[in-house]
Amino acid sequence: MRTTVTDSERAFLENPYAGVVTTLGRDGSPQSTVVWVDVDDAGISVNTAYGRVKPRNLVRDPRISLVVVDPGDPYRWLKVRGTATLVDEGADAQIDRLSKKYTGRDVYASRQPGEKRVSVRFAAERIDSHGIDA
Repeated sequence: MRTTVTDSERAFLENPYAGVVTTLGRDGSPQSTVVWVDVDDAGISVNTAYGRVKPRNLVRDPRISLVVVDPGDPYRWLKVRGTATLVDEGADAQIDRLSKKYTGRDVYASRQPGEKRVSVRFAAERIDSHGIDA
């Protein structure tokens, strides 16, 4: 099982393709959310805010999965399964970077007053992909 992305998979994730993150609710049921995806030398991450369901679920149970599908070809996809670490440092800058990637705006426009952003970093236990030259 692979636990790191290939160069081709990293290039795939650098596109502004939305992903779907799944965490586990208090009763063990899956909770899925559409997210913006970041990839850098440290790996794969997404961004959210404290007080939302994702970070609450991950504090209780760090298991997480992510699926990213090419909107132009649903048979090109990448999925990651693993555990998450919540990282405060750099989270505000990350959401602005993701805003630029996904909307073209330099600053994340939907920030709420008093909102505390958090980066959700993946420790991959398994990475699979299809249709991406590896």
